[in-house]
Amino acid sequence: MSIKRSKWKGPFLKNLNLTNNFNTLPRNCEITLKFVGLTYNIHSGLNFIKLKISNEMIGHKAGEFIPTKIKSVFKKK
Repeated sequence: MSIKRSKWKGPFLKNLNLTNNFNTLPRNCEITLKFVGLTYNIHSGLNFIKLKISNEMIGHKAGEFIPTKIKSVFKKK
């Protein structure tokens, strides 16, 4: 279940400096056409993961494409 933002407010966008090499994108930022083709670092809670934005991602939040939970591995005795 996702909480939608009001339509009169529009999508959440952050003012980004596109000339900076270290671009970070917040997880709650909605992907629009101006992000397509660019690569951003998105924080997963533990470290930054690079994400290249494509046309299929338009309209989704940036955090949907980054896993936040680590798969647990049990040691064999």
